[in-house]
Amino acid sequence: MFHKVLIANRGEIAVRIIRACRELGVATVAVFSEADRTALHAQLADEAICIGPANTADSYLNIKAILAACEVTGADALHPGFGFLSENAAFARMCEKCGVAFIGPPASSMEQMGDKSMAKATMKAAGVPVIPGSDGEVPSLSDTRRIAEEIGYPVMVKASAGGGGRGIRRVDAPSQLEAALIAAKEEALRFFGDDGVYIEKFIEDPRHVEIQILADSYGNVVSLGERDCSLQRRNQKLIEECPCPIMTPSLRKAMGQAAVKAAVACGYRSAGTVEFLLEGKEFYFMEMNTRIQVEHPITEMVTGIDLVKTQIRIAAGEPLPFRQEDVKLTGHAIECRINAENPAQNFRPCPGRISALHMPGGPGIRIDSAVYQGCEITPYYDSMIAKLITYAPTREEALMKMKWALAEFIVEGVDTNIDFQLNLIKDADVEAGRYDIGFLSRRKDLFPKA
Repeated sequence: MFHKVLIANRGEIAVRIIRACRELGVATVAVFSEADRTALHAQLADEAICIGPANTADSYLNIKAILAACEVTGADALHPGFGFLSENAAFARMCEKCGVAFIGPPASSMEQMGDKSMAKATMKAAGVPVIPGSDGEVPSLSDTRRIAEEIGYPVMVKASAGGGGRGIRRVDAPSQLEAALIAAKEEALRFFGDDGVYIEKFIEDPRHVEIQILADSYGNVVSLGERDCSLQRRNQKLIEECPCPIMTPSLRKAMGQAAVKAAVACGYRSAGTVEFLLEGKEFYFMEMNTRIQVEHPITEMVTGIDLVKTQIRIAAGEPLPFRQEDVKLTGHAIECRINAENPAQNFRPCPGRISALHMPGGPGIRIDSAVYQGCEITPYYDSMIAKLITYAPTREEALMKMKWALAEFIVEGVDTNIDFQLNLIKDADVEAGRYDIGFLSRRKDLFPKA
């Protein structure tokens, strides 16, 4: 096992990793920006070191400063969390060159899955169902027009190096294609430094279902069931649940086997997530997230498997301690992301000081957070306050727990999306599991008016 792990992240995921390391008896190092001097992760770690100003490019994305912090503190491993440098293959390679174990997949796997067009080609070759579309990036407008005509409208133009809903445009008719292609390429270049795009068939109102996998260095790969992440606003997840309300045992098995094939095809190691679009009984590979996911707690609650601790053990060279037949899904878990934002003002981020705070508790309630009364929500980073997770033997009970937990959650000093989440979880269609990724675009009545 490692001697000391540096966490190259902040917020609730940094706190989560610190706690996992404590249970493993491993010392931790937190890095923080000047804006995060009083942040919880910097207070909880065994050591903390400032790596730069508030600007992410000068701190949490500053590879030289992070690796220097590893050297100064003697950290022999680094956990990137999610976001920031977590899927940066060059960073992973630099860690290894510096003698620091990267707690994540091999750089080659990240490169293969990080390029969306390459990932699609890899999955197609491995026999994983893929959405009809271009084989790799489209080189020109004429090629894009030809492929769009072949697969039929509507189509999606997507950034090859994309993620988080960036560099994506829906095209309903040939007359819209050129403008959408230009816009997607410009946004892709601005956010990812790469204007490559590919095209695929638009699947009308599917569910977004992802499969959690774990893979070790000895060829063992297991799937840990699914998470339904269909309740989204502008491609950003709001509420996730495990298991999917419409899943059947045979479909779960098929999707799990496809996810394992995907992991094997790219030589994967560590925790990862294979995302699919589910339409009826048909499912299609969408992308693979080569990191721990924001919504990993609901899988932990239902499987009883600590994903972060297992991820660290895998990186330390340990084999998976269980096989596929050992994985059992028990009960139901739901996660709501509590953010400092104003839903009535187009979800505008609301930085500020939390003047009063009360978090719900009791059986089946889990909160992953890095805030405390008096702490500052800065304007420099993600506005997440907490992940509220409820767990119960049935979906109905988990929903009921979530309703009263949201009602009990009090945050003063900043605006939050708590009331919006409560209104959403109370909706009859959500209660019945009747939703897909287009649900919120159709249900404008669920959004508060300014």
